Amino acid sequence: MTNLKKTPLNLVHRNLGAKMVDFGGWDMPVQYPSGILAEHRAVRTKVGLFDVSHMGEIRVKGPKAMAFLDWLTPNAVTKLSHGQIHYTAFLYENGTFVDDLLLHKINDNEFLLVVNASNVDKDFGWVKKNAAGWDVTVTNESDDTGQVALQCPLSLAVLQPLVDIDLSQIKYYWFAFGNFQGLPVMIARTGYTGEDGYEVYCHTDKTEIVWNAIMESGKQHGLIPTGLGCRNTLRLEAKMALYGHEIDDTVNALEADLGWIIKLQKGDFIGRDALAKVKESGLVRKLVGFSMISGRDIARDHMDIIIDGKKAGYVTSAAPSTTCGVNLGLCYVPLSHSEIGSKISVDIRGKACAAEVVATPFYKRAK
Repeated sequence: MTNLKKTPLNLVHRNLGAKMVDFGGWDMPVQYPSGILAEHRAVRTKVGLFDVSHMGEIRVKGPKAMAFLDWLTPNAVTKLSHGQIHYTAFLYENGTFVDDLLLHKINDNEFLLVVNASNVDKDFGWVKKNAAGWDVTVTNESDDTGQVALQCPLSLAVLQPLVDIDLSQIKYYWFAFGNFQGLPVMIARTGYTGEDGYEVYCHTDKTEIVWNAIMESGKQHGLIPTGLGCRNTLRLEAKMALYGHEIDDTVNALEADLGWIIKLQKGDFIGRDALAKVKESGLVRKLVGFSMISGRDIARDHMDIIIDGKKAGYVTSAAPSTTCGVNLGLCYVPLSHSEIGSKISVDIRGKACAAEVVATPFYKRAK
């Protein structure tokens, strides 16, 4: 049996009674004794804390760092201000995904890229290979970086007493450096749940200190630890893509409904020519949201979409929605059936179960 990688909080999770699973080669908590439903509700209504130390961090530095990353990724890096973040991707020449990521601009010459845990080695190799000829240095800092995510409406109240910076001044998708009870940290107002919150980055050996302090601060607000199970249902409600489900090397960025990160007008970038051709010729299929017509029918990942009695697409992610109270999911369908209100079916154990294309995101938090 292959030895699983462990985050700095592995023993903490076990002591909390977490159910641990193999997640992309990492030993991670899928849920705690409170259960996935309670954890999901806690993030939406009170406060939840995730261990996301398995995520990868790649630093790019040098006088050509901004120009290099603007060519390497499809979103407009040159439009970012210092301390700002945007969602973007690494694309192959054909416009499909190497991975998706968050890009943090520290200054014109230094950027931090946060990538998916299962793709760290692939992504680091991709950046290093493409950095040849550019005046940049590329460093994989994943093993030295711990990260926890506080996601909830009450996140500001929980975290503010622990840090020396005014968190209310950090706008959504911005970050700042400060001290967490004397420890140097980077705090980003980001997350993967559709909820407001903060992601706290620290050195690996300080992660447990940060986790325990947040847990203690959050007691009065009803904080509970939250695992990968509710992280998945939360991100699904918010229509946030998961690599290996909504996006991979068989899906291009336009059909994945991520045209908003594709800045064709900015100039050359890897995958631009292919995506320009797709835009000119038109999409064949598109990622859409759907809701099951019957409350008894529950779609699951990878099930087939049936249209006119034939397989016409597939479910990428699906689950009962705790927040919305319906069984919903995301799927790829032909463009002809991508409009809201279109009728489709999901093959559930050999039965074509009725569903309808609906607006996304399924959940959007109040501002």
